[in-house]
Amino acid sequence: QVQLVESGGGLVQPGGSLRLSCAASGSILSIYTMGWYRQAPGKQRELVASIRSAGRTNYADSVKGRFTISRDNAKNTTYLQMNSLKPEDTAVYYCNALIATMTQLQGGNYWGKGTQVTVSS
Repeated sequence: QVQLVESGGGLVQPGGSLRLSCAASGSILSIYTMGWYRQAPGKQRELVASIRSAGRTNYADSVKGRFTISRDNAKNTTYLQMNSLKPEDTAVYYCNALIATMTQLQGGNYWGKGTQVTVSS
């Protein structure tokens, strides 16, 4: 059993910052890619940023230069530092990870329940 638990969402004014965290727990052998997705009302879920186990990162064009993804492999945790937030960043942010377990050695795809980020004055 693997769980992803996000924290750090909330209400922030335009131009402000937030830091999201996502901790993975359970019968984990290895975590490959970790990432953050978001879904705004009426829109499809989209990739925000991802990071591989060796540290290679990937960002959506809309957040490049403003958001930074990182991970602490010892803690099975990924972070999303969000700066210069805009109203269009408002969405539910979901943590995603590809995790190897004894029953899924090549990795199973896991999701957190999401955390709300609202950017508004």
